Amino acid sequence: MRIHLMVFSSILVLAAGGIAAAQMTSAGLATERGMEQQNNSGQAGFVTLVERGEKTLVNIRLDGAPAGRVEPAHVHRGECPKINPAPAYPLNPVVNGRSTTLVNVPLSRLVSGNYSVNVHASAKNLTHYVSCGYLTPGT
Repeated sequence: MRIHLMVFSSILVLAAGGIAAAQMTSAGLATERGMEQQNNSGQAGFVTLVERGEKTLVNIRLDGAPAGRVEPAHVHRGECPKINPAPAYPLNPVVNGRSTTLVNVPLSRLVSGNYSVNVHASAKNLTHYVSCGYLTPGT
């Protein structure tokens, strides 16, 4: 398992399954979790969650993503790799390793320990996961 430390500014939390970093920004609380490759995809990176009132900005950054491929992404219930296959919240697809989505759910719910961010190989191959990040409890 790859572990990355990213120093936002002041708060580092050791959480189940990895290291989580949090920072207070002018937009609200921001927290980051690791995204691990699935099925030997070579796609790993980070998901950053930024509090925007009762909504959350979700940014995915993956290294190793195939250029130009459109990979569906969702927030699912459960912990990687054993997630509920039904998406809880849709995210914009990952293209060239990047995705940004404003979801209508508070940050506190996403980091309650019940959710993961999952990236799929393609819209036609949703059962083949390429990257997953468990949204460990806490900020």
